[in-house]
Amino acid sequence: MDRDTERGTAHGRAGGNGVAAGRIPLAVVVVDREGLVSHWSRGARRLFGAAKDEAVGRPAVDLLPVSGALPDDDEVAPYGAYSPYDGLGPDLESSLDGRLSYPAAGSARLSAYDGDRDRIDVLWWAYPLVGPGPERLLVLAADAAGLRQEDTGAGLTMERIAPGFALHTDFPGAEELARRLPEILPSMSVGESARIVAQVLELGYPVLEFSQNDRVPVTPDWGVPRRAERKARQERAAAAVAAGAPLPQDGPDEVEDLEYAAVRERLEFLNEVSGRIGTSLDLSRTIVEVSRAVVPRFTDVAGTYLREQVVAGEGFPEGVPDTTTMWHRVALEHTDEPGRWDDVVPVGEAMPFPAHTPFFQCMTTGDPVLVPRISEQMGHMIAAQFEKRDIRPLITGRSMLVVPLKARNVVLGFMILLRHPERVEFNDMDRVTGAELAARAGLVLDNARMYTYQESVAETLQDSMLPHIAPRMAGCDIATRYLPGTLLGRVGGDWFDSVKLPGSRTALVVGDVMGHGLNSAAMMGQLRTAVQTMAALDLPPAQLLRNLDDLAQRLGEHYLATCLYAVYDPIRSELQIANAGHIPPVLVRAQDGHSDLLDLPTGAPIGVGGVPFESVRVPVAPGDRLVMCTDGLVEVRGEDIGVGLATLCESAAHPAASMDDACDTIIRALNTRGGRKDDVALLMARLNGIEPEDVAQWRIGHDRTEVGRARAVVREQLHVWGLNSLADPTELMVSELVTNAVRHAHSRPIELRLVRGETLLCEVDDDDHTLPTLLSARPLDESGRGMRVVSTLAREWGTSRTSSGKTVWFELTLPRR
Repeated sequence: MDRDTERGTAHGRAGGNGVAAGRIPLAVVVVDREGLVSHWSRGARRLFGAAKDEAVGRPAVDLLPVSGALPDDDEVAPYGAYSPYDGLGPDLESSLDGRLSYPAAGSARLSAYDGDRDRIDVLWWAYPLVGPGPERLLVLAADAAGLRQEDTGAGLTMERIAPGFALHTDFPGAEELARRLPEILPSMSVGESARIVAQVLELGYPVLEFSQNDRVPVTPDWGVPRRAERKARQERAAAAVAAGAPLPQDGPDEVEDLEYAAVRERLEFLNEVSGRIGTSLDLSRTIVEVSRAVVPRFTDVAGTYLREQVVAGEGFPEGVPDTTTMWHRVALEHTDEPGRWDDVVPVGEAMPFPAHTPFFQCMTTGDPVLVPRISEQMGHMIAAQFEKRDIRPLITGRSMLVVPLKARNVVLGFMILLRHPERVEFNDMDRVTGAELAARAGLVLDNARMYTYQESVAETLQDSMLPHIAPRMAGCDIATRYLPGTLLGRVGGDWFDSVKLPGSRTALVVGDVMGHGLNSAAMMGQLRTAVQTMAALDLPPAQLLRNLDDLAQRLGEHYLATCLYAVYDPIRSELQIANAGHIPPVLVRAQDGHSDLLDLPTGAPIGVGGVPFESVRVPVAPGDRLVMCTDGLVEVRGEDIGVGLATLCESAAHPAASMDDACDTIIRALNTRGGRKDDVALLMARLNGIEPEDVAQWRIGHDRTEVGRARAVVREQLHVWGLNSLADPTELMVSELVTNAVRHAHSRPIELRLVRGETLLCEVDDDDHTLPTLLSARPLDESGRGMRVVSTLAREWGTSRTSSGKTVWFELTLPRR
């Protein structure tokens, strides 16, 4: 708008000097750390005369009359000399000796660059900018001519105007001004603009204080330059019609200017909308942005509808919509009084639309549908879709435009735009503008939809691959945590697992596939499955990592992962650990609460190939805690990883009431440092051990008579433990397992073990590598029923190969005490 456009707009009360408080437009200039202009608004061009192409990149001291706010203000501006002076009083001076560390303001009288006036009175404000960006200074300037009241004969001199900063403004419209402040910097990126505007809002709005009681807000210079002239012509035409005089004729240049201004206004509107939508890939936020971008400037009511598949995140909808297609109302913005639309057309409602409605025509043809005015008949037809709610008073008499939201020639949804009856109705140019608006909004929505869909697929895949670990295993308690990353494509390849092993042992695993997204999640699933399979073979940790490395190389040359594999033996009270390029675990000693990173051979990541792995045996005591995690928990960009590891050790040693509390303590200590972007997997195991009196084991010979001895020693041991109620089923299953072992074993004695823990565990170990299976025995068969008996009576049972043969085991639930 022109400098005098908003002169006389009443936004406050009259001051004692007779000047009405109003708003004046604003010029905006950004200066970088080299003292060069990096942003030059249209308002700056109108105020100082230099075009944007001429100003950007030039030293700011050549263009701006900002005394003391820039390193060197001795040079003369190209449009004439200026004499700086300020009316700030003793508390704020404009001369800052070349260093600006707080807001400053001042005024200057310049030689005008055009012939309209000899002098221009300019008020300026300078904001120092901090942060990572290249911007150093934000300069706001305004022409004070709008404050003069020539008709009163009491012209206002510059000395009586004191610019200042209002931290808490009380003039009407302050909130609206704050909301529109981000539009000051339309040509900057969203991040840069948001950072600068946040600092401006924190320091205060620029206002003009020209009396003790009145303050005039300064507003950014947005809008179309010739909008005021068009309005003035319309007012002259209306006055001529009222007086019965002929209409004033616009010359060719004026008509061309009007057409140019109208086209430019719509292009600027579309550019503005494009900058306000798509600020994130969150589907729900994008929907709200699209709806709010058109109200109230283009329309008074905007309702957004999306197809059911889009809302549900089920991928790209196929086929042309029909009368059975369900459309969800996902957003509604309007300028009517609060609550008027909420009960009649609530957000979240889903409905189909019949073929005779303009909405169906829009969704099937993919073209905008314009209804200049909704008649009573059409209002009744539309209202028939809304059961028990009369929508006719809300829509009858309004102008309606229905625009499709399309992507890749498929209609994802549509927007219903309504204007108040007293507002000019939609026309063909509005139809074109609405179509372009919908096309841009459709692309933004489709991007958000695709991201939401892919993220949902990746998260579903990852969740399905992450195990649900039992909180108690033989001789240890386990707690886990998983945190997704904070970056886009946050799904990664971090995982943890625990595997039950023969001999009451437990394998504990933490791994991290390098990268993010579906590929990493898929590889994580493959490696986790491979680890479970090889752990069931009871391979030593180093050998398991060796086999895993070979597998990763066969899967692809780009497959890399780190892995930490530990086997806990609660009977021997020791850990056997191997590392493949992973961060070391933390062992917290129960005796003194001291925590240390275990000193392990680092090894190379899985997939590198040709690098040996080593196993390390670590003695532990009952109550010790083992903490294993991925690097996403301890690594922060720009910080040494040693800081995170030290914090991990310190937080892991913190006493906690439970394992879950201990995990939460670690997460709080490390996740609040800021800067975490990677996903996190955390596994903590409390190594309780198994007391010797809770373990009983025997060696059984290969003679069939040994089966009877096995039954006898088991019954006697259960009597000693006070588990007589389990004697009969345990004796029967032991008899079946020992019989099979005697029949198939070779030379090594058979080992029978009972372990009393959370359950009663029985294991039979022999040197035959053939695993028993369930068979379907016929009535006359003499064998084949043993494992079916075990499967029927046991709470859980299984088999696994060992380096020297196999182990068959079963568990029974202990009776309640």
